[in-house]
Amino acid sequence: MNLLSKTTRHPRPFRRNAERVLLLACFGILAGCASGPHDTDNPDWAQAGLPPPPKRYETDKEWEETATPPPPAFSESRLLPIEMPPYMSLKFGVDPQTITITGDGIVRYVVVAQNRSGGATNAFYEGIRCSTAEMKSYARYNNGSWQDVAKPEWKKLGDMNSSYTRKLATQALCRGNAPRPSVGDMVQNIRNPVREVQ
Repeated sequence: MNLLSKTTRHPRPFRRNAERVLLLACFGILAGCASGPHDTDNPDWAQAGLPPPPKRYETDKEWEETATPPPPAFSESRLLPIEMPPYMSLKFGVDPQTITITGDGIVRYVVVAQNRSGGATNAFYEGIRCSTAEMKSYARYNNGSWQDVAKPEWKKLGDMNSSYTRKLATQALCRGNAPRPSVGDMVQNIRNPVREVQ
């Protein structure tokens, strides 16, 4: 009886020892992989022989905005209307000849605001960063001349009271988080706005 009870107790400690040996073997395999030819200081894309991923300006610490040129001349006769809700008291339009795409991913343009009944004309020289959904106002035009904005700052499109810049960005200037590929493409989308998905 004692002999049988002793033999029945042996399998459990033996199983524990076997599990420990198997676990140590797994750790050894993993350690060998970690110490192999894989260079942990080199990114995966470099080791695979691939080109580096494209830069995204919103995450680049070294990103700096290019120098802003003076506001370009605009003409009310060339304005393309921005599609806005009918209850708006102002109508907005963009002179397509003022649209530029800079090398650092900014779309600059002149937008003109007018009363629907006619009258005074105000214009704004602005820039949009599609990558961060931000805009900046550089100068304002009234009484026949431009006045620079004292401290131009980037502002989130969603935080602005005026919705025309957000409409312009989503309908025509941006495609996701990047500018559209050409000014011609932007002009085409101002004429035929992309409908926002609700």
